[in-house]
Amino acid sequence: MMKNQSPFLDTLFLLRKEECITIFTDLHEISKNEEQDAADYFESEFEKERLEFLSDQISCDQKTAVWAAKVLYHSAQLYLIRKDTAKDLEKLIPQFIGKRDVSSLLSADLSLRFLPQIISSLQIADPEDPLIKILENILQQFHYSGIGFDLDLEKINWEEELKDKTYRKLYLERIVEKKAYNLAEIPYINQLLMAEFGMYKDIFWRELKIIEN
Repeated sequence: MMKNQSPFLDTLFLLRKEECITIFTDLHEISKNEEQDAADYFESEFEKERLEFLSDQISCDQKTAVWAAKVLYHSAQLYLIRKDTAKDLEKLIPQFIGKRDVSSLLSADLSLRFLPQIISSLQIADPEDPLIKILENILQQFHYSGIGFDLDLEKINWEEELKDKTYRKLYLERIVEKKAYNLAEIPYINQLLMAEFGMYKDIFWRELKIIEN
């Protein structure tokens, strides 16, 4: 395991292993070597998680995984380090420009699943922080990572969004895990959940209402 090589890599390892984060005193430039080390790390982490969702058809999108890791790292550091950073927000938190598919969604999730906690901390510190909107826009695009967080997802075509059976299974499982009522009560998703629960609905989620179309 790579250790103590850089604030960037140390942040990723600690967050994924211990679900805690270190805030450094300065924003550090991320080198190409660090990006490659992160890509290799996420490749191995993706393989571990793929064992759980039992699909050999989805591979790690290393480029997207590294992009998401940089978004997460810079977002965490910007929680405290804000002097003269306003002009650099778009550079530090760049928009996603790759292909949005199941591979990229699940690869990004290796890091972006931690983004809601950072947004919540930013909202408490300063609800008017422009960084919040930038991060919310990223989560709206990668909303699998934002399940359980309050996002505006009204325009999504859910039949199209969840057409891949592996992604659909993972999405439904996370809705149940997070008890995300705002998603579970969308009629199409509600029907999918009820079909999965079958006669064991009250065991999985007794309080969830059955929504009619």
